[in-house]
Amino acid sequence: MKKNVYFVSGIDTNIGKSYATAYLAKTWNERGIRTITEKLIQTGNMDLSEDIELHRRIMGTGLLPEDKERLTMPEIYSYPCSPHLAAEIDKRPIDFGKIERATETLSERYDAVLLEGAGGLMVPLTRDLLTIDYVAQKQYPLVFVTSGRLGSINHTLLSLEAMSRRGIRLHTLAYNLFPEEDDEIIRRDTEAYMRDLLKRDYPEAEFVVVPFLGDK
Repeated sequence: MKKNVYFVSGIDTNIGKSYATAYLAKTWNERGIRTITEKLIQTGNMDLSEDIELHRRIMGTGLLPEDKERLTMPEIYSYPCSPHLAAEIDKRPIDFGKIERATETLSERYDAVLLEGAGGLMVPLTRDLLTIDYVAQKQYPLVFVTSGRLGSINHTLLSLEAMSRRGIRLHTLAYNLFPEEDDEIIRRDTEAYMRDLLKRDYPEAEFVVVPFLGDK
């Protein structure tokens, strides 16, 4: 597999990770980097990944051939919960081999693959495997999504510390403005804090502000 797969995770569920993934794919494509998104494991759906559908709406592409081949949504489970429990409820173990074959195919076809996880960085994929440990095993650079909500600094610092202990490289810190936050004072200060943090401790990582693009 080419070294062009970037794992996208975030500080929590409902942090706007899918929105940020789609925005990055859109901007990378506009820069001439042929980029596709993939959902590692989709829960809460039946036949089609709602996150992939959101990606394509924001990217403005409609469903791609790879979506119809199921390469971008190799594992879908019906119950909206963490992957380990969703797999148990559906009585179907996660097929990591199928996921990795799909990722490898996308890696060969495109310049970059944004591989979006489910939930936060420490969400369990199985009873014995956390998302963060899967990322470390695959040595994927991490695109990490945070926000300006109260508590984001704490959750971001804890996640960065866990990443560093596992040798995961931070590629991008995506500061998500969607959904919009009510407290502008906290939002502005959190952004300034995150920018200073990256300059000091992660100088090779990119800081990206993900704007609110309107109702997609």
